Amino acid sequence: MDIENRIVSLGLSLVEAPDPAGNYIGAVTCGNLVYLSGHGPSDVDAKYLTGKVPSEVSTEEAYNAARMIGLNMLATLKSEIGDLDKVNRFIKVLGMVNADPNFEQQPYVINGFSDLMVDIFGNNARCARSAVGMGSLPFNIPVEIEAIVELK
Repeated sequence: MDIENRIVSLGLSLVEAPDPAGNYIGAVTCGNLVYLSGHGPSDVDAKYLTGKVPSEVSTEEAYNAARMIGLNMLATLKSEIGDLDKVNRFIKVLGMVNADPNFEQQPYVINGFSDLMVDIFGNNARCARSAVGMGSLPFNIPVEIEAIVELK
């Protein structure tokens, strides 16, 4: 499967891998596992969507932010491994939502990421996952996601 052609066939494109927002790197490869640092929803101009879900960012906007994170994360992954066709499967995803105290739709928000990965990688993107609410996230972003990916 040619993953990059699949991305284009979905009407999407990869941008440059986002720069980390601190003293860390976006990905670390250990053996055949790639650990992807937490990514936020930044656009092509490296501008971040901000706000709490759902009082400042709607649930649907947060879902779309999680999709945006997916593309950012794939850009980082490609930068790390060179070719997205080297991905065997996703192992674990942690999704964090900057949520109002009574918000209960964290799994729906993180589905934005998971749905996109399944559209791109098929069943190899189905993996263990946590979707949790947080009192705040860096820079007031609405969603942050990290992942562990296995290489072929």
